[in-house]
Amino acid sequence: MPVINPERLLGDLYELRKIGAYKTGVHRPTLSPEDVQSRQWLAERMQRAGLEPVIDGIANVVGFSRVSGRKMLAGSHIETQNHAGWLDGALGVIYALEAARAFAEDPACSGLGVDVVAFADEEGHFGNFMGSRSFVGVLGEEDIDKARDRSNGTPLRDALAKAGYAGRPRLQIDPSRYAGYFEAHIEQGDTLETSGLRIGVVTAIVSIRQYRIRVTGEQNHAGTASMARRRDAGLSLVRLLAAIDRRFPEVAGERSVWTTGRIVLDPGDPSIVPGGAEALFQFRDSDPAVLDRMHAALVELVAQANRDGRCPIELISISASTPAVMDERLQAALDKAAERHAPGKHIRMPSGAGHDAQYLARKIPAAMLFVPSIGGISHHWTENTSDEDIVLGARVFVDAIADALKGE
Repeated sequence: MPVINPERLLGDLYELRKIGAYKTGVHRPTLSPEDVQSRQWLAERMQRAGLEPVIDGIANVVGFSRVSGRKMLAGSHIETQNHAGWLDGALGVIYALEAARAFAEDPACSGLGVDVVAFADEEGHFGNFMGSRSFVGVLGEEDIDKARDRSNGTPLRDALAKAGYAGRPRLQIDPSRYAGYFEAHIEQGDTLETSGLRIGVVTAIVSIRQYRIRVTGEQNHAGTASMARRRDAGLSLVRLLAAIDRRFPEVAGERSVWTTGRIVLDPGDPSIVPGGAEALFQFRDSDPAVLDRMHAALVELVAQANRDGRCPIELISISASTPAVMDERLQAALDKAAERHAPGKHIRMPSGAGHDAQYLARKIPAAMLFVPSIGGISHHWTENTSDEDIVLGARVFVDAIADALKGE
């Protein structure tokens, strides 16, 4: 099997970490000066590895292999959440780059081709999975026209122009070129660490169903409005959320999760009974039947609250993704490589977070590998994984790609 270079692998990860460094993590939002610098850095690394780099009109960076025959596509993303971790996304891109280099250096694998990709805006600064959606052909020009930076309102078109990417064509996948897509990622949870395991082979990527819950009450004076006459939108919302939290364990699956990410009261003054309230709510699971049960329970609870309460409640569906099942043959390749390098220390598991692989799976077979996250921390600057686990994950990742390509 091909042999990776641990010093080179870790060196690239540490070098990339310096671009936008924040404490022990990274602040590199999509199309920020630091993000643009990192894309150019990656393109130069790709060129040194013998790949043909292209940065396209949505800011995807793709390094094309010159090897003939069907290739494997591999990668992830390199922009980050605000003041977040150094490995989320970057790990998978550098693993893919190391796979391309290891194959080129091994005469037995020199005929195996890997295209390396860093998709733009997986983290959603301008939208949802803009780069991978563009690559698989489900992002229209109108979507780009409407996209705005969630932090400052900058239009995506303006950000692309400032980065020098405006007017470039957007690359789209040619499924006939690829045997599949591999992505590696930190787990972003603590299942592997608490179980004493070292490799996770992803079975499916969860669906995320997102809702806006809007309550209409009556704004009034907090000191003079009697409790009997109040129509407190905030109180009605909190009661509904508590009812959801009591009911969902009865209908949810073993790995289901639900979150109220934001609550806004209108006008939000300590001396005013809120006349309006709104929450952003989501739940996640990989089983469509479980998702449908949770949705039905949510609808039922809102209906009950409307029958029993004094404040009308509106449930608005914002988005609902489809669970993405990973390819069985590619999962088996990861299992085999994991058993070779970490016997008895690997497990199949679903991903509770969304990843670019869920869009690639619409076009080609896809697979994902997880390595442990120390303390289960992610999307925070303290996120970390040991060098030992990073290197082990790369060995499994590269071996699995080699096995999968040789089996073509």
